[in-house]
Amino acid sequence: MSNLIEAAKTQIESLLAAAYRGAREKGTLPPGGDAVQGTIDIPRDVKNGDYASAWAMAAARCLKKKPLDVARAIAEELVLSDTYFQSVEIAGPGFLNFQLAETWYRAVLCAVQAEGPGYGRSDKGAGKKVMVEFVSANPTGLMTVGNARGGVLGDTMAAVLERTGYDVWREFYVNDAGNQVALFAQSLRIRYIQLLRGEDAAAFPENGYHGDDIKELARAFYEENGEAWLDAPEETCLAELERFGLERNIQKMQVDLERYGIRYDRWFRESELHKSGAVAETMALLQENGHTYEKDGALWLNLSSLGGEKDEVLQRANGLYTYFAVDLAYHRDKFQRGFDKVIDVLGADHHGHAIRFKTALPAIGADKDRLDFLIMQLVRLTRDGETVRVSKRTGKAITLSDLLDEIPRDAVRFFFNAKPDTHLEFDLALAIREDSENPVYYVQYAHARICSLIAMLSAEGEPVRAAEDIDLSKLDGAYERQLIKTLARFPDELLHAARDYDPSKINKYAQELAASFHGFYNNCRIKGTQQAVLAARLCLADATRAVLACALAVLGVSAPERM
Repeated sequence: MSNLIEAAKTQIESLLAAAYRGAREKGTLPPGGDAVQGTIDIPRDVKNGDYASAWAMAAARCLKKKPLDVARAIAEELVLSDTYFQSVEIAGPGFLNFQLAETWYRAVLCAVQAEGPGYGRSDKGAGKKVMVEFVSANPTGLMTVGNARGGVLGDTMAAVLERTGYDVWREFYVNDAGNQVALFAQSLRIRYIQLLRGEDAAAFPENGYHGDDIKELARAFYEENGEAWLDAPEETCLAELERFGLERNIQKMQVDLERYGIRYDRWFRESELHKSGAVAETMALLQENGHTYEKDGALWLNLSSLGGEKDEVLQRANGLYTYFAVDLAYHRDKFQRGFDKVIDVLGADHHGHAIRFKTALPAIGADKDRLDFLIMQLVRLTRDGETVRVSKRTGKAITLSDLLDEIPRDAVRFFFNAKPDTHLEFDLALAIREDSENPVYYVQYAHARICSLIAMLSAEGEPVRAAEDIDLSKLDGAYERQLIKTLARFPDELLHAARDYDPSKINKYAQELAASFHGFYNNCRIKGTQQAVLAARLCLADATRAVLACALAVLGVSAPERM
C-alpha cells in the first residue's frame, strides 16, 4: 500500500545517489561517497523546505571537502523532472532542502481515494505471527478500571499490528487455578452457609474475598440449587462452588469485554496447563537442564546464574507451584504454538516481574527477544477535579461495567488509549461533554461535519469526483497543503505505533488530522467557489473523511455521519 512520505524519502536517496555519480564522473566531487547515508528529515518550518537532507555534511569528511562545496556540486547534478519535487535549495552549512511538487500532493489524494478503508496498511510485519495477551484479570472478581485500560491498549495495539502486516492473535489468560481460586471457593461456601443459617453460623476467613459480588454469587447459587449443597461434603461443595462461580464470572467478563468492543481468539485457562501436565513438564525440563536447586524443601530457579538479581521459587514446600512457575509453562506453550513474537500487556505493578521473567526465558529454551511487554501506568478517575472511587449507580468501587453505564464506549476507549507509560487522569465529566475540549468528540465531529458537507453538495449536484479527473493544482494554499501532508502521515504513524508499542500515537494523529481539517474548512471556502476549486476542495475533504474513519477504526471508535 501507499506510503508517500516513505516514497518521497526513497526518491531523495535515489536522486542524491544519481547526482553524486554525475558529480564524480565530471570530477567536481572525488570518489568515495557511494556508501554515504545522510539523514532525511521533515523540517517543522516549511521555510526550510518540505524535506531536508544532510547528505552533504555526512559526505564531507570522506570526500575531504567542505559540506557547502559538496552541496553545491550535488545541487548542480540534481534532475527533478518527473519526480515528487519541484526545487531544491542549499541552506546553512550544506543542507539540501527539497520542495514538493504538485505531483506528490496529487499522489497522496489518489492513494487515499483508491485504497479507501485499507489506506495506511503495509506489509512491514511480513505475516509474522504475533500474540497479544491482555487484560487477563483474575476471574475471582469483577473487572477493574485498570483492566479496562489494559483492554483498550491491548486491543488497539493488536489492531495497529494487523494494519502493519502482522498475523495477530488476541488471547485472554484465565487464572482459574491456584490459591486465589481455592480461597474464592471457600469465600463462596461461607457466604452460602451464612445466607441460609445466619452470619454467625460460619466465620469468614480474614484473607477471604469480602466484596458484595461474592454475596451476590452465593445468592445466585442458592437460587439455582436451594439447600441441596448445604450438608454436602466440604470438598465436593467447594468444587461445585468453584465451577459455578468461575463460570458466572468468566461469562460476565466476556459480556463486558464484548460490550467494550473486544473479542479474543482464545480464552486460555490456567487449569489446562495443570491438567495437561505442562507445568510439571516445564519444571522437569528446568531440572534436567541444571537450572534449579532445592532449598528448605522448595524448588528454586537459579535465576542469578542467568543474569537475574535474585532467584525465584518455582514449587513451594507444600508442593504448590508458584505464579512464576506457571507463567513459565504458559509462555513455553505460547512459543511452542509458533508465535514469532509475544506481547504481554501488564500493569505498572508487574514491571519487576517482567524484567525477572524475561531473564528466565533461556532456561526453557526460548529466545527472550521474542517476548516484549507493554507496561501501562495507573488510572485515576476524576470529576470536577475530585477523585472518584465509587459508581453513582451502585455506590461501590467502579468496574468496567459501571464505567460503560455512565460513559459512552467511544469515549472510554479513546481516553484509555492514552500514552501507556504515563499515569492517566480520566476526567469523567470531560468524557461526556459535546465540545472541542473533549478529544473524541472533536475528532468524531470533524468526520460528521465532512459527511454532512458531502451529503449537502451531492444533493445540489456536486458529488465527490475521482481525484485523477480533478485539477488538484487548485489546492495550492497553505491550509490545503498542510492537510494533505497530514493525510500522508497516517501510514507512517501506524508504523511508528507498531515499532514503539505505543497505540496512543493514533489518538494523537487523529486529533491533529481533525485540527488540520478544521483549519482548512474555516479558511478555505468550498460551497460557492469556482467549480474547479469546489471539486478539488471537496475531494480533499472526502479524503480527510476516509482517513479519519481509518484512524477511528484502528482505535475501535465509531465514525458517526451525524452529531
